[in-house]
Amino acid sequence: MTAETSQTLDRGLRVLKLLADTDHGLTVTELSGKLGVNRTVVYRLLATLEQHALVRRDLGGRARVGLGVLRLGRQVHPLVREAALPALRELAEDVGATAHLTLVDGTEALAVAVVEPSWTDYHVAYRTGFRHPLERGAAGRAILAGRGLRDGPDRQFVLTHGELEAGASGAAAPVLGVGGIEGSVGVVMLSEAVSEEIGERVVRAAKDVAEALR
Repeated sequence: MTAETSQTLDRGLRVLKLLADTDHGLTVTELSGKLGVNRTVVYRLLATLEQHALVRRDLGGRARVGLGVLRLGRQVHPLVREAALPALRELAEDVGATAHLTLVDGTEALAVAVVEPSWTDYHVAYRTGFRHPLERGAAGRAILAGRGLRDGPDRQFVLTHGELEAGASGAAAPVLGVGGIEGSVGVVMLSEAVSEEIGERVVRAAKDVAEALR
């Protein structure tokens, strides 16, 4: 038996998804065509979403995602962190290095969950909230690589050395196949290089995190 759903809510959510997928916004006519409904319905949807700051319209009349979405988004990180922690703990203990989950935040990579190993004498201090350009560091580079990568035989991890901290090396793999989530799982350690074996272990952890988030 199919559960009853709200057609209006469904359309409103589709509007938000359409606007989230464009950088330049959409007009009422464009939204009408994409949704397959008349302009009057679109006007009503936009007016309701504007009241909640989920949508804004510029001077040209194009609708864009509003700042209210950011307030909702802030609540996502704790949920993602909680789901990822078991896989990160296992990774940190297996490798003996600081493990982390990093998500995209604009043009930067933002660490949203960090787990340090319990048995090592020393490890790299890597804190939740640490951010860096996507083009630097294993975590950011893995995210960029993941944008053109699908599950397959290609090597799915990135290894770096000294890009964010002198003497520190990193390995990271993209989190793939999770709608609305663009990120990577990785480790950082004090060493001259990271082995391919650790890279493969990071890939497995990234898959475990993806599974937990689905």
